[in-house]
Amino acid sequence: MKKFHDMRTHLDEGVYDPNIFKAIFLAGGPGSGKSFVVRRTTGGSGLKVVNSDDVFEKYLKDAGLSLKMPKSEEEPRDKIRDTAKRVTASRQANYIEGRLGIIIDGTGRESEKILYQKRQLEELGYDTYMIFVNTSLDTALQRNAVRSRSVPPSIVTKSWKDVQSNIGLFSNSFRAGMIIVDNNDAGEDIFKEVWKRVGSLLKKKVTNTRAQNWISTELAKKKR
Repeated sequence: MKKFHDMRTHLDEGVYDPNIFKAIFLAGGPGSGKSFVVRRTTGGSGLKVVNSDDVFEKYLKDAGLSLKMPKSEEEPRDKIRDTAKRVTASRQANYIEGRLGIIIDGTGRESEKILYQKRQLEELGYDTYMIFVNTSLDTALQRNAVRSRSVPPSIVTKSWKDVQSNIGLFSNSFRAGMIIVDNNDAGEDIFKEVWKRVGSLLKKKVTNTRAQNWISTELAKKKR
């Protein structure tokens, strides 16, 4: 696959970064393969990935805790999860301060939280999109069972149902910016099509007045 851009050897973070003022929300239940899909469909875009799960998993390993999430380790695990969320929130705030393009990785269970973040980003001048990675419940359960960090089947089932119930709401909110990926047994053709759609959205010029004013101000600072 071609990259979205011929990337320079070094990029100054901020106004010169590719895809500033672009935000993609990633939604899908446990075992949907969100991380795999986003790697295959946004590679070379320059978007910063915001994912507390990656930080959480690293901290669990560093602390010598099991990725199988046993009940006996619940108390220290919860403390680590809180720390991971704080670290991730700080990273996201830094990215947004520089108006960098971001991918916000989540499950999509908490629709109100996602739509609140969407409104906040749009008020800053961001264009917002969503990649919704969809699977059957059976597929989600099978994949969860073989993951290094798995959760009880009952949690997978509840999460899957919660996420499914939000598809219509997300479609109405993101409209043309909503991309649904069927990842039960996705082949190369599916990924190529999604990659093209993502690239098409990212190539659109920023039209929001707030974004244009911010860019003008930052470029003026560079000339001083």
